[in-house]
Amino acid sequence: MATHTKASCTGSTLLQPLSEIINLPLDQVNFVACQVFALLMAVWFRIYLHPSKTSPFIRHVVATLLGFYLALFCFGWYSLHFLVQSGLSYSVIVFAGLEHMHKYCFIVTMGYLILCQITRVYVFDYGMYSADFTGPMMVITQKITSLAFEIHDGLTKRESQLTPSQKYLAISRMPSLLEYLSYNCNFMGILAGPTCSYNDYMAFIEGTCYQPRHQEHTNGKENGKYKQSEPSPKNEVISKLCTCAISLAVYLSLYKLLPVERAIDDDFVNSTPFHLQVVYLYLAMLALRPKYYFVWTLADAINNAAGFGFNGYNKDGSPRWDLISNLRILNIELATSFKVFLDNWNIQTALWLKRICYERCPINPTAATFMLSAMWHGVYPGYYLTFASGAAMTMAARAIRHNIRPYFMVSDSCKCIYDVITWAWTQVAISYIVVPFVVLAVGPSLKFYKSWYFSLHILCVLVTMALPMKSRRWQAKELQDSLQKDKDNLQDNRIEHSSTDNNCNQKDKAT
Repeated sequence: MATHTKASCTGSTLLQPLSEIINLPLDQVNFVACQVFALLMAVWFRIYLHPSKTSPFIRHVVATLLGFYLALFCFGWYSLHFLVQSGLSYSVIVFAGLEHMHKYCFIVTMGYLILCQITRVYVFDYGMYSADFTGPMMVITQKITSLAFEIHDGLTKRESQLTPSQKYLAISRMPSLLEYLSYNCNFMGILAGPTCSYNDYMAFIEGTCYQPRHQEHTNGKENGKYKQSEPSPKNEVISKLCTCAISLAVYLSLYKLLPVERAIDDDFVNSTPFHLQVVYLYLAMLALRPKYYFVWTLADAINNAAGFGFNGYNKDGSPRWDLISNLRILNIELATSFKVFLDNWNIQTALWLKRICYERCPINPTAATFMLSAMWHGVYPGYYLTFASGAAMTMAARAIRHNIRPYFMVSDSCKCIYDVITWAWTQVAISYIVVPFVVLAVGPSLKFYKSWYFSLHILCVLVTMALPMKSRRWQAKELQDSLQKDKDNLQDNRIEHSSTDNNCNQKDKAT
C-alpha cells in the first residue's frame, strides 16, 4: 500500500516563504509561479519577437533558453533528464536507418521515461502526488515519438501509403538540433504541454500560420484569396484565464470536502446505502477534475498568448484558438458515451495514442492503445487497473451502442431518454474505473472494487458475451466514415493553414 510522504522540492527555494504562507507544497507553488511567468513571457514573445521583427533562429533560441530556465527553477538538476532523453533520441533519429528509426526511437524514449518513473516511484518517493520531473518528460516523450513517426512517414513512404492525417503531419526534412530542442523544450510547453505537431510548431515559429489563406466557395477576386490581418488572442486568453480561476476556486473549495479515499473507508461503506455511495463517488470525481482543468487550460492560454494555437476561423468569422487545446469541459461533463468522454479529455494525448499506436497496430489496437497509455502514465499498479478496466468498458460500450442505440432513434423523446441514461452510465462508469488511478496502490483499489462487488466489471463481461460485436459490414462502413472525416479535416486544415500561392493553385486545380 502506498505510504504518503511529504513531497520534497528539488527546484528553487526562492518562494519558500510564500509556500508557508498559503500552506501549499513548494514544488506546486514553483509550478504555478513558473506558468504565470511563462504567460507574461508569452505576451512579450508575441509582441517583441514577432516573426515580422526577428528571425526564426532567434525565436528558437529564446524559446529554448526560457524553457530550460523554467525547468531548472522547478526541478533543479533533475531537469537534466530532459536533455538526456532528448539527446539520446535525437542521436537515434540522426544515425539510425530511416526504415526502423521510428521504432528504435520509440523504444529508447519510452524506455528512458519508464526508467525515470521506476526510480522516482520505488527508489525516492512512492506515492508522491505533487509535481515531479517525470511529468514534463511524459510530454517530451509524446513529442519525440510523434516526430520520429512523422519523419519516417515523410522520408520513407509514398503518399498513397499514408492516411490523410499522416500526409498532413509528415515531415520532409530532418530537423536541426536547435529546432528539435525548441520543439521539445520551449517555455510555452515545457512544464505542462500540450503536445503539438512539429509542422504546426514550425509554422508558428516562422509566422506562416498567419499568411493569407485560400478559401473555397469564395466569390471575391485574387483567385479565392483574401487579405486577413493577424487575429489577436487577447479575448481567448482572458476567457481561458477566467476558466482557470473558476476551476482553481472549485478545486480548492471541494477537494478536501469530498476526498476519493472516503469511498473505500470501512465506516463509510458500512453506514452508507449503496445508491448514496454511487452519488458520492460521482461528486468526488467531479471535485477532482477541476485540478486538471486548471493546469491544461492555463497551458493552453500560455501558448495562445504567444500566438500559438490559431486554428483558422469559424463560420461567423471569429478566430479559433483550439489547435492544441487539451480538453473541452462541457463535452466532458455532458458526455453521453465513454468515447465522447475520452475524445474530449486530454485531447492531445488521445491524438498521440491514435496516431502512433491505434492506427498502426495490426493486432487488437484497442488493447494495445490502453496498454501504451498505462505505460506512459507511469508504473503505479493503479494505472494498469484503470486502463485494463477502461479497455473492457470500451468494448462493452461499443457493443451496447451498436445493438441498443438504434431502438431509441425512432423519435426525439426516445433519443432524449437514451441520452439521459447513457450520460448517467458514462459518469458512473468513468468514476468507477478511475478510482485506482487516484489511489494508485493495488490494495485500496481492489478493496474499492470489492465493496462494489466488481459489479461493472461483471456487467461488461456479460454485455460483451451477450451482444454481438460489430459485423464486418458495419466495421467497413465505420472505417469509410472515419476516412472521409479525416479527409474533410485535412481539407479544412489545408484551407486554414495553407501559406503559399502554390498551395492555393493546387487546390484550385483539384477543385
